[in-house]
Amino acid sequence: MPEQFSLDIIEDELLQLERGLLGILLFDRTSRKHIIWGTDDYAEYGAEYTAGHEIAEDLITGRNGRIIQPRVLKAQTQKKDRTRARAEVFTPSWVCNEQNNLVDAQWFQGKDVFNRVKDQSWETIHEPVPFPEKGLRSWKRYVDAKRMEITCGEAPYLVSRYDTVTGKIIPISDRIGLLDRKLRVVGENTEAEDDWKFWARRAVESVYGYEFQGDNLLMARENVLFTYIEYYRDRFGTEPEEKALKDIALVISWNLWQMDGFNYAIPYCKVCNEPEQMTLFDFMDDDESFNYMRLQDTKGQQLCKIRDWRSKATIVFRNLVGGSQK
Repeated sequence: MPEQFSLDIIEDELLQLERGLLGILLFDRTSRKHIIWGTDDYAEYGAEYTAGHEIAEDLITGRNGRIIQPRVLKAQTQKKDRTRARAEVFTPSWVCNEQNNLVDAQWFQGKDVFNRVKDQSWETIHEPVPFPEKGLRSWKRYVDAKRMEITCGEAPYLVSRYDTVTGKIIPISDRIGLLDRKLRVVGENTEAEDDWKFWARRAVESVYGYEFQGDNLLMARENVLFTYIEYYRDRFGTEPEEKALKDIALVISWNLWQMDGFNYAIPYCKVCNEPEQMTLFDFMDDDESFNYMRLQDTKGQQLCKIRDWRSKATIVFRNLVGGSQK
């Protein structure tokens, strides 16, 4: 039977993230600061826990290591308040599965690729997913195909470690998230560890999501990171190296970002469309893997930026949805 989600799992994971990974998962690539709370749900703990303040590592570790919890463990009154304030409603895994199946039915041009729907559940098809060796429907193209979950909450469409409504843990063999499917395909089509790591990273690079509330975003980022860890552990029977995890965490910190979906900017930040005078410092490389342009805080310009890993380009997200090109 599936295991019930527990506070011990959250605490253990935060302890692991204290090894430097938590700082990466809290980093906002647009503001070059930490993500902010984006909610006053934690204001009882002090001024530093109010909506506009950054989520510092020491605020959610140590004796405060259990402050941030998945929605399923939150009090009913808090759930209702968040639904009223931000229309926060989490989707059960069986609904996520059926909608993800529709996406795959389009891609594969056929139904029942990863599982068959069964009542309000599913039955996993354990035979390897069939792909042609070459062409537009190869397994490599599937892994690289970009997917995005809007207002992602804890990212139940991307990864399905647990049902966000019931709290039930879902075994790796039966997971239905978009990244889960990609990692399954990687596992079925690679043998050497280096090949698995290469394509598993590309799978992570291909999934995106944004969220307003910082606690949800941190949970989403954590869920994606630990999904990678769990698939690696399941495949190789050991833990991935810390350097590799920091590399994956960096990708996650770009691909899952904090944004107000109404104006495509960091929550509570003024949007400014004034052109900026670029300097040499705008092209300096802080992340050891690519160059990017900094936003100028003094002008209040906080339009969110994301990373296209295939073209190695940093892109203003609003430009992708038909907004201003300034």
